[in-house]
Amino acid sequence: MFTGIISHLGRVESIEGAKFAFSAPASFIKSLRKGSSVAVNGVCLTLKNSPSGRKFNVDLMQESIRRTSFSDLKEGDSVNLELAMKADRRFEGHIVQGHIDCTAKLGSVKKQGNSRLLAFAVPNLLTKYIAEKGSIAVNGISLTVIGAKGNQFTVGIIPHTWENTMLKQLKTGDKVNVEVDIIAKYLERLVKNVKKTH
Repeated sequence: MFTGIISHLGRVESIEGAKFAFSAPASFIKSLRKGSSVAVNGVCLTLKNSPSGRKFNVDLMQESIRRTSFSDLKEGDSVNLELAMKADRRFEGHIVQGHIDCTAKLGSVKKQGNSRLLAFAVPNLLTKYIAEKGSIAVNGISLTVIGAKGNQFTVGIIPHTWENTMLKQLKTGDKVNVEVDIIAKYLERLVKNVKKTH
């Protein structure tokens, strides 16, 4: 499990089919071992082997490539990184599983004071899970939804998040990985099951 608090930026080193290699700062690499779970742009991945130098390797399932923006990644791209949460650490974001629900397209970036307002469009099927002031993970970043209307939602990005994640490199039309709040999905399923039994 993750919390959506990005700790480091990494870089795509190589892509060979479904095999991806990333580089990361030494402070991140030292916590990794073979079999470790790591979130890369919000996608929970398992290390294929222990890191070599400043690099680590992962294999992706075709389902992961299909559902995420990994199909658009290129060598040299920056990626958000987060280690799996330890049980004794502070919970500072929200529950993030690393299981991507869909990709969203960046519609606009507007400067507002010292921050930025980003608007994204998602598939209609996912809009029911996105609520104003609710939680959402965008490329693994725990964010609060400012507005939700139709198939679009907006989030505010403070200067720290803008400078320390890969968001600042996005261009209009780029795809990001989105994970909606898991609590909303469980509530929906619970309500459906309750209705069936009455």
